[in-house]
Amino acid sequence: MKIKISLLFLAGGFFFISLYGIQSYKSNSKQSEAMATAMEVVRAKENKQQLLDKDSATSQKGEILGILQLPSIGEELPIVKGVSDEALERGVGYYEGTALPDKQDQIVLSGHRDTVFKRLGELQIGDEVIVEMSYGRFTYIIEETFVVEADDRTVIRPTAPIEKLTITTCYPFNFIGNAPQRYIVNAIRKG
Repeated sequence: MKIKISLLFLAGGFFFISLYGIQSYKSNSKQSEAMATAMEVVRAKENKQQLLDKDSATSQKGEILGILQLPSIGEELPIVKGVSDEALERGVGYYEGTALPDKQDQIVLSGHRDTVFKRLGELQIGDEVIVEMSYGRFTYIIEETFVVEADDRTVIRPTAPIEKLTITTCYPFNFIGNAPQRYIVNAIRKG
């Protein structure tokens, strides 16, 4: 009887490890595809003013907008419009209704703690964060990191005329299930 129970637990463990592996593989594949598209987007030579005047509402959900670079931890991640589960499987989600780079207001990006932002907690005050779009490259310096409750929306607010990049992910990083808090990184545009 003990052997059957042990085998049952072993089979269950193998099932969940396999399931995680399959989901991880799918997520990595989607992120790789999105990154290839993001590289094409940021290399495009569109008119800067045309893109700045473009209302983000006219672009489609899931559209690749650019690349988020986190040099201190060696990460380059595609930025995808929207924060739906589908968008976040492909990369870092751009929170609609906030500004785009070069608009002198708050830009909000979000991602999963167990995929794109596995190492977000390694960032430190003073580190650079770069957002690359087809119309330019924008550098931000991290000024603060903090934790808020999951339902706290006060971190999303106008910051004009200061251009601030806010990055959010679930917290604690190693929590299993729906995390009760959010880890916030605020960075101010350099120069």
